Amino acid sequence: MELHAIGRKGGRVTSVLRAVQTLARRRRVGQPRAVTTLRRTTPTDVPDAVVDTSVWSGGTFTDHQDVLLADGVVVQVRDHVPGTTGLDGRGGHLLPGFVNTHTHLQQATCRGVGEGRQLLEWLLAVGQHMAAVTPESAYLAAVAGALEGLRSGTTTLVEHMWPHPSPAVHEAVVRALDDVGVRAVLGRGVADRTDPTRKWGFDPRLVQPLEEVLEHVDALRAATAGSRTVVALAVPNPRCLTPEGMVRVRAFARERDLTVMIHLLETTTDDVACREHAGVGAVELLAASDFLWDRLLAVHCVELGPDGIAALARHGAAVSYNPVSNMRLGSGVAPVLDMAAAGLAVGLGVDGAGSNDRQDMLETLRTGAYLQRAAHRRADVLDAATALAMACGGASSVLGLPDTSAGVRAGGPADLTLVRFERDFATLPVTDPAASLLTTGSPRVVDTVLVAGEVVVADGRSTRVDEDALTRALAALAR
Repeated sequence: MELHAIGRKGGRVTSVLRAVQTLARRRRVGQPRAVTTLRRTTPTDVPDAVVDTSVWSGGTFTDHQDVLLADGVVVQVRDHVPGTTGLDGRGGHLLPGFVNTHTHLQQATCRGVGEGRQLLEWLLAVGQHMAAVTPESAYLAAVAGALEGLRSGTTTLVEHMWPHPSPAVHEAVVRALDDVGVRAVLGRGVADRTDPTRKWGFDPRLVQPLEEVLEHVDALRAATAGSRTVVALAVPNPRCLTPEGMVRVRAFARERDLTVMIHLLETTTDDVACREHAGVGAVELLAASDFLWDRLLAVHCVELGPDGIAALARHGAAVSYNPVSNMRLGSGVAPVLDMAAAGLAVGLGVDGAGSNDRQDMLETLRTGAYLQRAAHRRADVLDAATALAMACGGASSVLGLPDTSAGVRAGGPADLTLVRFERDFATLPVTDPAASLLTTGSPRVVDTVLVAGEVVVADGRSTRVDEDALTRALAALAR
């Protein structure tokens, strides 16, 4: 579909628009279609311990450790005691599960879309797919993206949903997250300024009244209470909320102690548009609406300058660094070292499968470090310990998550990844496990993943989802 067709009267675009609007109306009045689950009915495996393994803590791996678990929490890390029973960790290396601080799960069904296009053109191309999403496609995409993340060691993902008027689409995503077993911060999309060009606002086909969105957020919070999914708010960018909308969203989030995530300065577009329409830059616009605080996750920040870095740090916000996506779209290199020097918390993000094409956190870990080294021409930038800390919990403070950046420790969540380098000869021999994980790690070395103490990946495959059925269903989408 040609990008200039958006807004044209007649043709395929109008047909898609009418179909989406009809679908949204039907689902708002309680006519959602049932989504077929891919969940298996296998027994849950919840070991009491990971036994005699090498544990990442304090910036190093320590061999021959037992990690005792109970009620989804690490209760003790001790020297190995012979006779201890549990998950056999011998020869493996155990570390906290990665926290993917930014993704768009629905994009798992539009891999490769918009290839070779800059951000705004890419957004318009992907936007056609997002406008046509159904509960069925949303479910499959969320299962695929979440499971791919799990298989690369991600135990928590931060999902930035695009605004969408259909409750059934959101219900399908929640169902998918539950079926896969991953922990998630689910950002419900919110926007109140529309613009079909996406330069100063959001796709009008997907925007609904702000109060209706916030009411739905409360409904999602009630529906996910007690689960591994917590609800947040996801703002497409500073151009998509009016000043009044920012004030309302900020107050709503503060009253409920919710995280708000926002794409910020991925390119110069935010600043250019904000100066043209509001007379100030993007960060200044947020500050004027009191939209900088300690539960704000700013995503990308490639064009964030010294003043913007200082403002975000001063207000306790955090940044999601998405190196592969920024490379793929030609956006640039985020000033991560300057952010860290200013005391700004930085986490690692994969971004959606439409701009990265993989949900592989190990690839993102390596690329993120190497990209900074190339930009600064220094091989000592983002060493293994620093990069792993970023991936394991660099932005946890604003997400309301336990900080696991320092490694596996008593009191932390039993969200753990056991890697075995012998699963991939290309990682051998191992002289420094942390360095090997950074420089050669891939999903092939991920053996076992636990979330809340439950084994959700064993021998590199999901214990909860029928992967063969998933593969067939995804392949059928292209036919």
